[in-house]
Amino acid sequence: MKLKGYALGIVSAISYGLIPIFILPIKRSHFSLDVTLFYRFLFSALMIGGYLLYSKENFALNKKEALLLVCLGICYALSSEFLFLGYDFLSAGIASTVLFIYPVIVALIMFFVYKEKLTSLSVISLLFAFAGVIVLCLQGTGFEINFKGLGIVMLSAIFYALYMVIVNKSNMKISGFKLAFYSMLTTSVFFMIKASFGNDSFVIPSISIFLNFITFAFLTTLISSVCLVYAVQYIGPTPASILGALEPVVAVIISVLIFHETFTSNLFAGIVLILFGVILNVISDSRKSRRDKHKDLQNA
Repeated sequence: MKLKGYALGIVSAISYGLIPIFILPIKRSHFSLDVTLFYRFLFSALMIGGYLLYSKENFALNKKEALLLVCLGICYALSSEFLFLGYDFLSAGIASTVLFIYPVIVALIMFFVYKEKLTSLSVISLLFAFAGVIVLCLQGTGFEINFKGLGIVMLSAIFYALYMVIVNKSNMKISGFKLAFYSMLTTSVFFMIKASFGNDSFVIPSISIFLNFITFAFLTTLISSVCLVYAVQYIGPTPASILGALEPVVAVIISVLIFHETFTSNLFAGIVLILFGVILNVISDSRKSRRDKHKDLQNA
């Protein structure tokens, strides 16, 4: 089971890292990004909904769960929106690496909002992660990266971090698949409304683009979500989170091999620093959770 869990965690990370393969050609063809994201999340929701029907899971929600899931969907939608906008200013490799700083942002939110203590390991992880971002900004003799793009992708990371914090603090008693279904459905509605205000056409112009949307939703959303849920069940959240470090690595490899991004020493160093910082943060969080559980058992 352990081996199966690690394999599923790797598949989840790789499938999510494939996003640039689908989104960059669509952006270059000037097809509406809002309509693209609407279909991606709609088809993803339908696929996950089909699985819920197959497993005979109840779709019912109470008012609190419905409100929280709408908030989660909006956070997920804004994270996707800012990430794909960031591709206009940064390469896919750099954008995906900066996005992966979200676990560190989660730690900062928990510290400033919920007054949770930062361990020494967490502080070290923060320093490594931010050092990685700075290194990504260094080219030649100075800062030459597009800071507008960096800010946009940081907003993507912040909204994804908010998504994770809401999930963590809401204590919703629903399955991961049900949560994913309603999050995707809300996200698709968000982009449908946005596209409608922009007078975008929802007509899919060709069978090839339709198949692109289906494949996009299946590989980067459904496969990633399902494999991650089972990976967490088999090996636990900490190893699964660490395997998630493969996501930006895959995006960088795709960016270099397919879209001909230059693989510089700064890109390599920045990736290593950010991934190391995030992994340290995950390990620190895992240790803290074990200590909290141990204290609860002692106080029981």
